[in-house]
Amino acid sequence: MVDAPTIPRAHLRQGARPAVGYAMVLAAAILFGINGTVSKVVLGSGITSLELTQMRSLGAAVGFLVVVLAIRPTSLRASPRELVFLLLFGIAGVAFVQWFYFVAIHRLPVGIALLIQYMAPLLVALFARYVLHERVRRRIWLALALALAGLTLVVELWHGLALDGIGVLACLGAALAYAAYVLMAEREMTHRDAVSLSFWGFFFAAAFWMIVQPVWNLPFERLDDSVSLLGNLEDETAPVWLLLLFVVGVGTMITFALIAGALRHVSATRVGITAMLEPVAASIVAWLWLGETLGAVQLAGGAIVLGAIVLAQTAR
Repeated sequence: MVDAPTIPRAHLRQGARPAVGYAMVLAAAILFGINGTVSKVVLGSGITSLELTQMRSLGAAVGFLVVVLAIRPTSLRASPRELVFLLLFGIAGVAFVQWFYFVAIHRLPVGIALLIQYMAPLLVALFARYVLHERVRRRIWLALALALAGLTLVVELWHGLALDGIGVLACLGAALAYAAYVLMAEREMTHRDAVSLSFWGFFFAAAFWMIVQPVWNLPFERLDDSVSLLGNLEDETAPVWLLLLFVVGVGTMITFALIAGALRHVSATRVGITAMLEPVAASIVAWLWLGETLGAVQLAGGAIVLGAIVLAQTAR
């Protein structure tokens, strides 16, 4: 999940129930898919990608802080050296992966945006091989070839890039940012729990965006506006604050809890592979809700990309 939380390495606990774990990942993938369309509705209300990113970061930081203070406040402790790392993690990973993601889904069909962004696991495997000098299975080369072939079909390159160019660049930016997010989170998870890591990530992301745009410049007056749900639900309306609450509460915190809970029952690699259902779920939700459709060639390309992602997930 580009929109999903990191999936660190984990050891299964005694009494693990794989069926429960897979059900939790499936629920998270569906909620992430719905979150993509809800976010697109918010963006259609006049709130910019930067404003939505800032609101989500601020809301998630507050939410995770409440959770951490309730369950284990001592986990917030961090040395000055670690705070520097967490600062970089919050900006390079959390802040930019969200912003690029929102720019991408605003300009492209949700399913296509997620397919391109899910190149991140492949980038992680390549980074591990050539920068960290880890042993990576040879199947990574097959995964790379399949991913490039699939993306050629998805973006219909023979037409001179049929999709919005800025949207495609934002997808690639999100993939790079998410790869950095995963690698940095994997390093930090060796001595920090996932909830406190999420708090620090969203905290520094929110702080960074406050420097870019002061919080008092956010369009809080629009939160009470009722906006059309667009597409097949264009006759229905909802207040912007409710949609934002879904993005923060359901699309970020509940989905995170589901993924974290699934790691108690299923290995990290299998969780990552199962989470590949997110682009599929997002495409179905966008089709039913927004009327977004993909051509037969794009669907075929998407299937090839998903196959490449599965190979990349198992290459480390």
